[in-house]
Amino acid sequence: MDATLLSLTGFAVAMYITPGPNNSMLASSGANHGLRATVPHMLGIAAGFSLMLVLVDAGLGAALLATPGLLPVMRWGGAVWMLVLAWKIATAPPPGTVGQTRVLGFFGAMAFQWVNPKGWLIALAVASEFTRADRPLAQQLVQIGVVFGAVSIPCMLPWVLLGTGVRTLLRSDTRLRLFNIAMALVLVVSLIPVLTGD
Repeated sequence: MDATLLSLTGFAVAMYITPGPNNSMLASSGANHGLRATVPHMLGIAAGFSLMLVLVDAGLGAALLATPGLLPVMRWGGAVWMLVLAWKIATAPPPGTVGQTRVLGFFGAMAFQWVNPKGWLIALAVASEFTRADRPLAQQLVQIGVVFGAVSIPCMLPWVLLGTGVRTLLRSDTRLRLFNIAMALVLVVSLIPVLTGD
């Protein structure tokens, strides 16, 4: 395994397994809907984020960087959408009640990657740090997509299992509401470094 591939794999694992919008939503989904219902959400993140990385590396990132005013608009627009999601998580009704929030499915999770500010920053970092001018771009794009796709599910699964594990402890509506509020707060807090540039 060459040094670039090893470094890319380590970066991908670190980005997927650390707390962030996707993982807090997965933990909440695991607690509210269980593992089986959350699998399409995980697959949507894996496919959507890998696709986003490939497209950004293929040139979309350069276009964004060439238009300096566009990236902050996307960052803040994504942050607003994430605040809406945090509110929906915090106020989700208990399982089995009328009007229960649906699990975010495959296509919803894929689409979410395009408004996730943390995702954009990761994609731009990958584009700038893990592509080389002296190697064929297509080969690098495949490598980036495969690496991020391969590490995604093993890194997301602990977050879903955290949610499903605490599900037995959250049998009361009050405990489930407190857990959902905590996951919503994790989602909001994960925005701070993205929006402040830290």
